[in-house]
Amino acid sequence: MLNKTARQALIAAIGGMAIALPVMAQDTTAPEATTGAQTEAQAEAPAETALAADPAPTVPEGGASAVVATVNGTDITLGNMIALGQSLPAQYQQLPDEVLFRGILDQLVQQAALAQSVEGELSLRDRLVMENDRRGYMSGVALAGVVGDAVSEEALQAAYDARFANAEPRTEYNAAHILVATEEEATDLKSQIEGGADFAELAKEHSTDGAAANGGSLGWFSEGMMVAPFQEAVMAMEAGSVSDPVQTQFGWHLIELKETREAAAPTLDEVREELASEIEQSAVEAHIADLTAGATITRPGDEFDPAILRDTGLLDQ
Repeated sequence: MLNKTARQALIAAIGGMAIALPVMAQDTTAPEATTGAQTEAQAEAPAETALAADPAPTVPEGGASAVVATVNGTDITLGNMIALGQSLPAQYQQLPDEVLFRGILDQLVQQAALAQSVEGELSLRDRLVMENDRRGYMSGVALAGVVGDAVSEEALQAAYDARFANAEPRTEYNAAHILVATEEEATDLKSQIEGGADFAELAKEHSTDGAAANGGSLGWFSEGMMVAPFQEAVMAMEAGSVSDPVQTQFGWHLIELKETREAAAPTLDEVREELASEIEQSAVEAHIADLTAGATITRPGDEFDPAILRDTGLLDQ
């Protein structure tokens, strides 16, 4: 008898099982040699021949509601097939239409027969999983429209202007560091540097940070990208200098500030994706806040012992 984990895995595998498609053997036959005359003739072929599209398929009566199969009185429609086809991995989309059509139809027929075989026998666990899946899918449908309407060129430009229109050029820093466990180690290394030792070589030999292999180089960064004690030390340094030991939660650092530069605000195209993501997130949060504010919601579960969430045996009662 399957344990719960194995049973759930089997259900998931069958629910989204791959279409039973014939193995498409690769054609390893070398292409026939092409003569110069053939090549020239092909090159001179009318462009409209090369670009000719397949004729549009004939839409059956009923459109998406057209019945493609019936299993014990339950209809499977063309719409069911198209929806499943859209959810398939990309490699399936390259198959010939007749192969894909037959595979999708076979899968839906098999799923219908399997589903009917357990009709009325689903466990509480099964019913709750299906309920959660349906709720999650409908939530996604609801938010897709909100997100789609929120991001426009006007919204992007407004978000860009709000952040960058009056932004001052920001200072960027190019630095390297050596990270060690104790202040004593850092102080000793600082003395070696003052005595002429090479910072990068000491970093390679002593630093416990992942940047050690690159001589401790951190590349370019701006304010807010490093932990506060490190950032404050860098901002107080002169280019070309090495700091005294600086403590952070990671250990003790020696910092070499190589150079600084003033960076102009990014263009809209450079931050388009970032701004779009922020607009989408704000729209989603606002929409959910509006819906929940207008809904009648009670939460007796807030008084439950949170540990009850781990009592999966309740689903088997």
